[in-house]
Amino acid sequence: MLRKVVFWTIGIIAVLFVAIQFVPYGRDHTNPPVLGEPTWSDAETKATFDRACADCHSNETKWPWYSNVAPVSWLVWRDVDEGRAKLNVSEWGHRRNEADEAGEQVQKGEMPMPIYLVLHPEARLSADEKTTLINGLNATFGGEGLRSSPMAYGPPAD
Repeated sequence: MLRKVVFWTIGIIAVLFVAIQFVPYGRDHTNPPVLGEPTWSDAETKATFDRACADCHSNETKWPWYSNVAPVSWLVWRDVDEGRAKLNVSEWGHRRNEADEAGEQVQKGEMPMPIYLVLHPEARLSADEKTTLINGLNATFGGEGLRSSPMAYGPPAD
C-alpha cells in the first residue's frame, strides 16, 4: 500500500513538473538593447560591476541553462526584472535609476544577493574588492565612500 502511494505521489509530481514547463513566464531571454551607460569612475569598478552585478542590473544578462527550467526560470526572471527596475546601467540617461543606493546595498551585504552567489561563485568579492567596488560605485553614482572596510559606516575621513 505504501509503495503504491509513493509511486503515485512521484508520478503526480513528475507530471506537474513537465506541465509547468509549458508556462511561458521567465523564458524570454532576449536582452533589450543597451541604450546608454554611465561614465564609470574607473575601469576596475566597471569590471567588478560586470562580474558581480551586471546579470541583474544591465541589459547584458547571461542566462544560465537553469533559467530555462521552471520553476527556477520564474525566480531568475523575477530577480532580473526587479534588478533592472531598481538599477539598469544599460538604460543610463533614459529612465530613473536608484544608483545612489548601489554602494550602500553592497556595503550592507544585500548585493550581490546571497542566492546569486551560490550559483555564481565568480561574483563573490573579497573584503578589498568589496571596499573598492563600494567606493567606485559611490564615485560613479554619488554617495558616501568608505574609510577602509565594507563594514565601516559613516563619511570618509578627511
